[in-house]
Amino acid sequence: MRSKARDDGYDDLLDAVEEGEPYYLACANGHGSLPPRRTCPHCGGVDLSEEPLPDSGTVETFTTTQVAAPSFSSKAPYTTAVVDFGPVRVTGIVRADAEDIEVGMRVGLAVGRNTMTGNRMLTFHPR
Repeated sequence: MRSKARDDGYDDLLDAVEEGEPYYLACANGHGSLPPRRTCPHCGGVDLSEEPLPDSGTVETFTTTQVAAPSFSSKAPYTTAVVDFGPVRVTGIVRADAEDIEVGMRVGLAVGRNTMTGNRMLTFHPR
């Protein structure tokens, strides 16, 4: 498997999640966003600070892919979710059986590997 070149902002976030210290970026106006960012996407503020991300979040919405593109067909079904972590929403793959996933369930954030490419990615695990 071939890994991609390092993306300092995103890979720094993945490193922090793996080390148990996930964070988000906050501007002076209290808006939250995920790295990599140089400015707040909500107000354009440039003074961003790293703030700790909550330990768990709540699934807001999800979709389960039953029939994937040919290059991912061996991985189907898989579920992608948008999870509310308070100041930010995070998108990732849910590592659980599709029939067990529901809106409102609590999940924790982790880093997994894309088995097709070997690249790291954000994943969720039921709490």
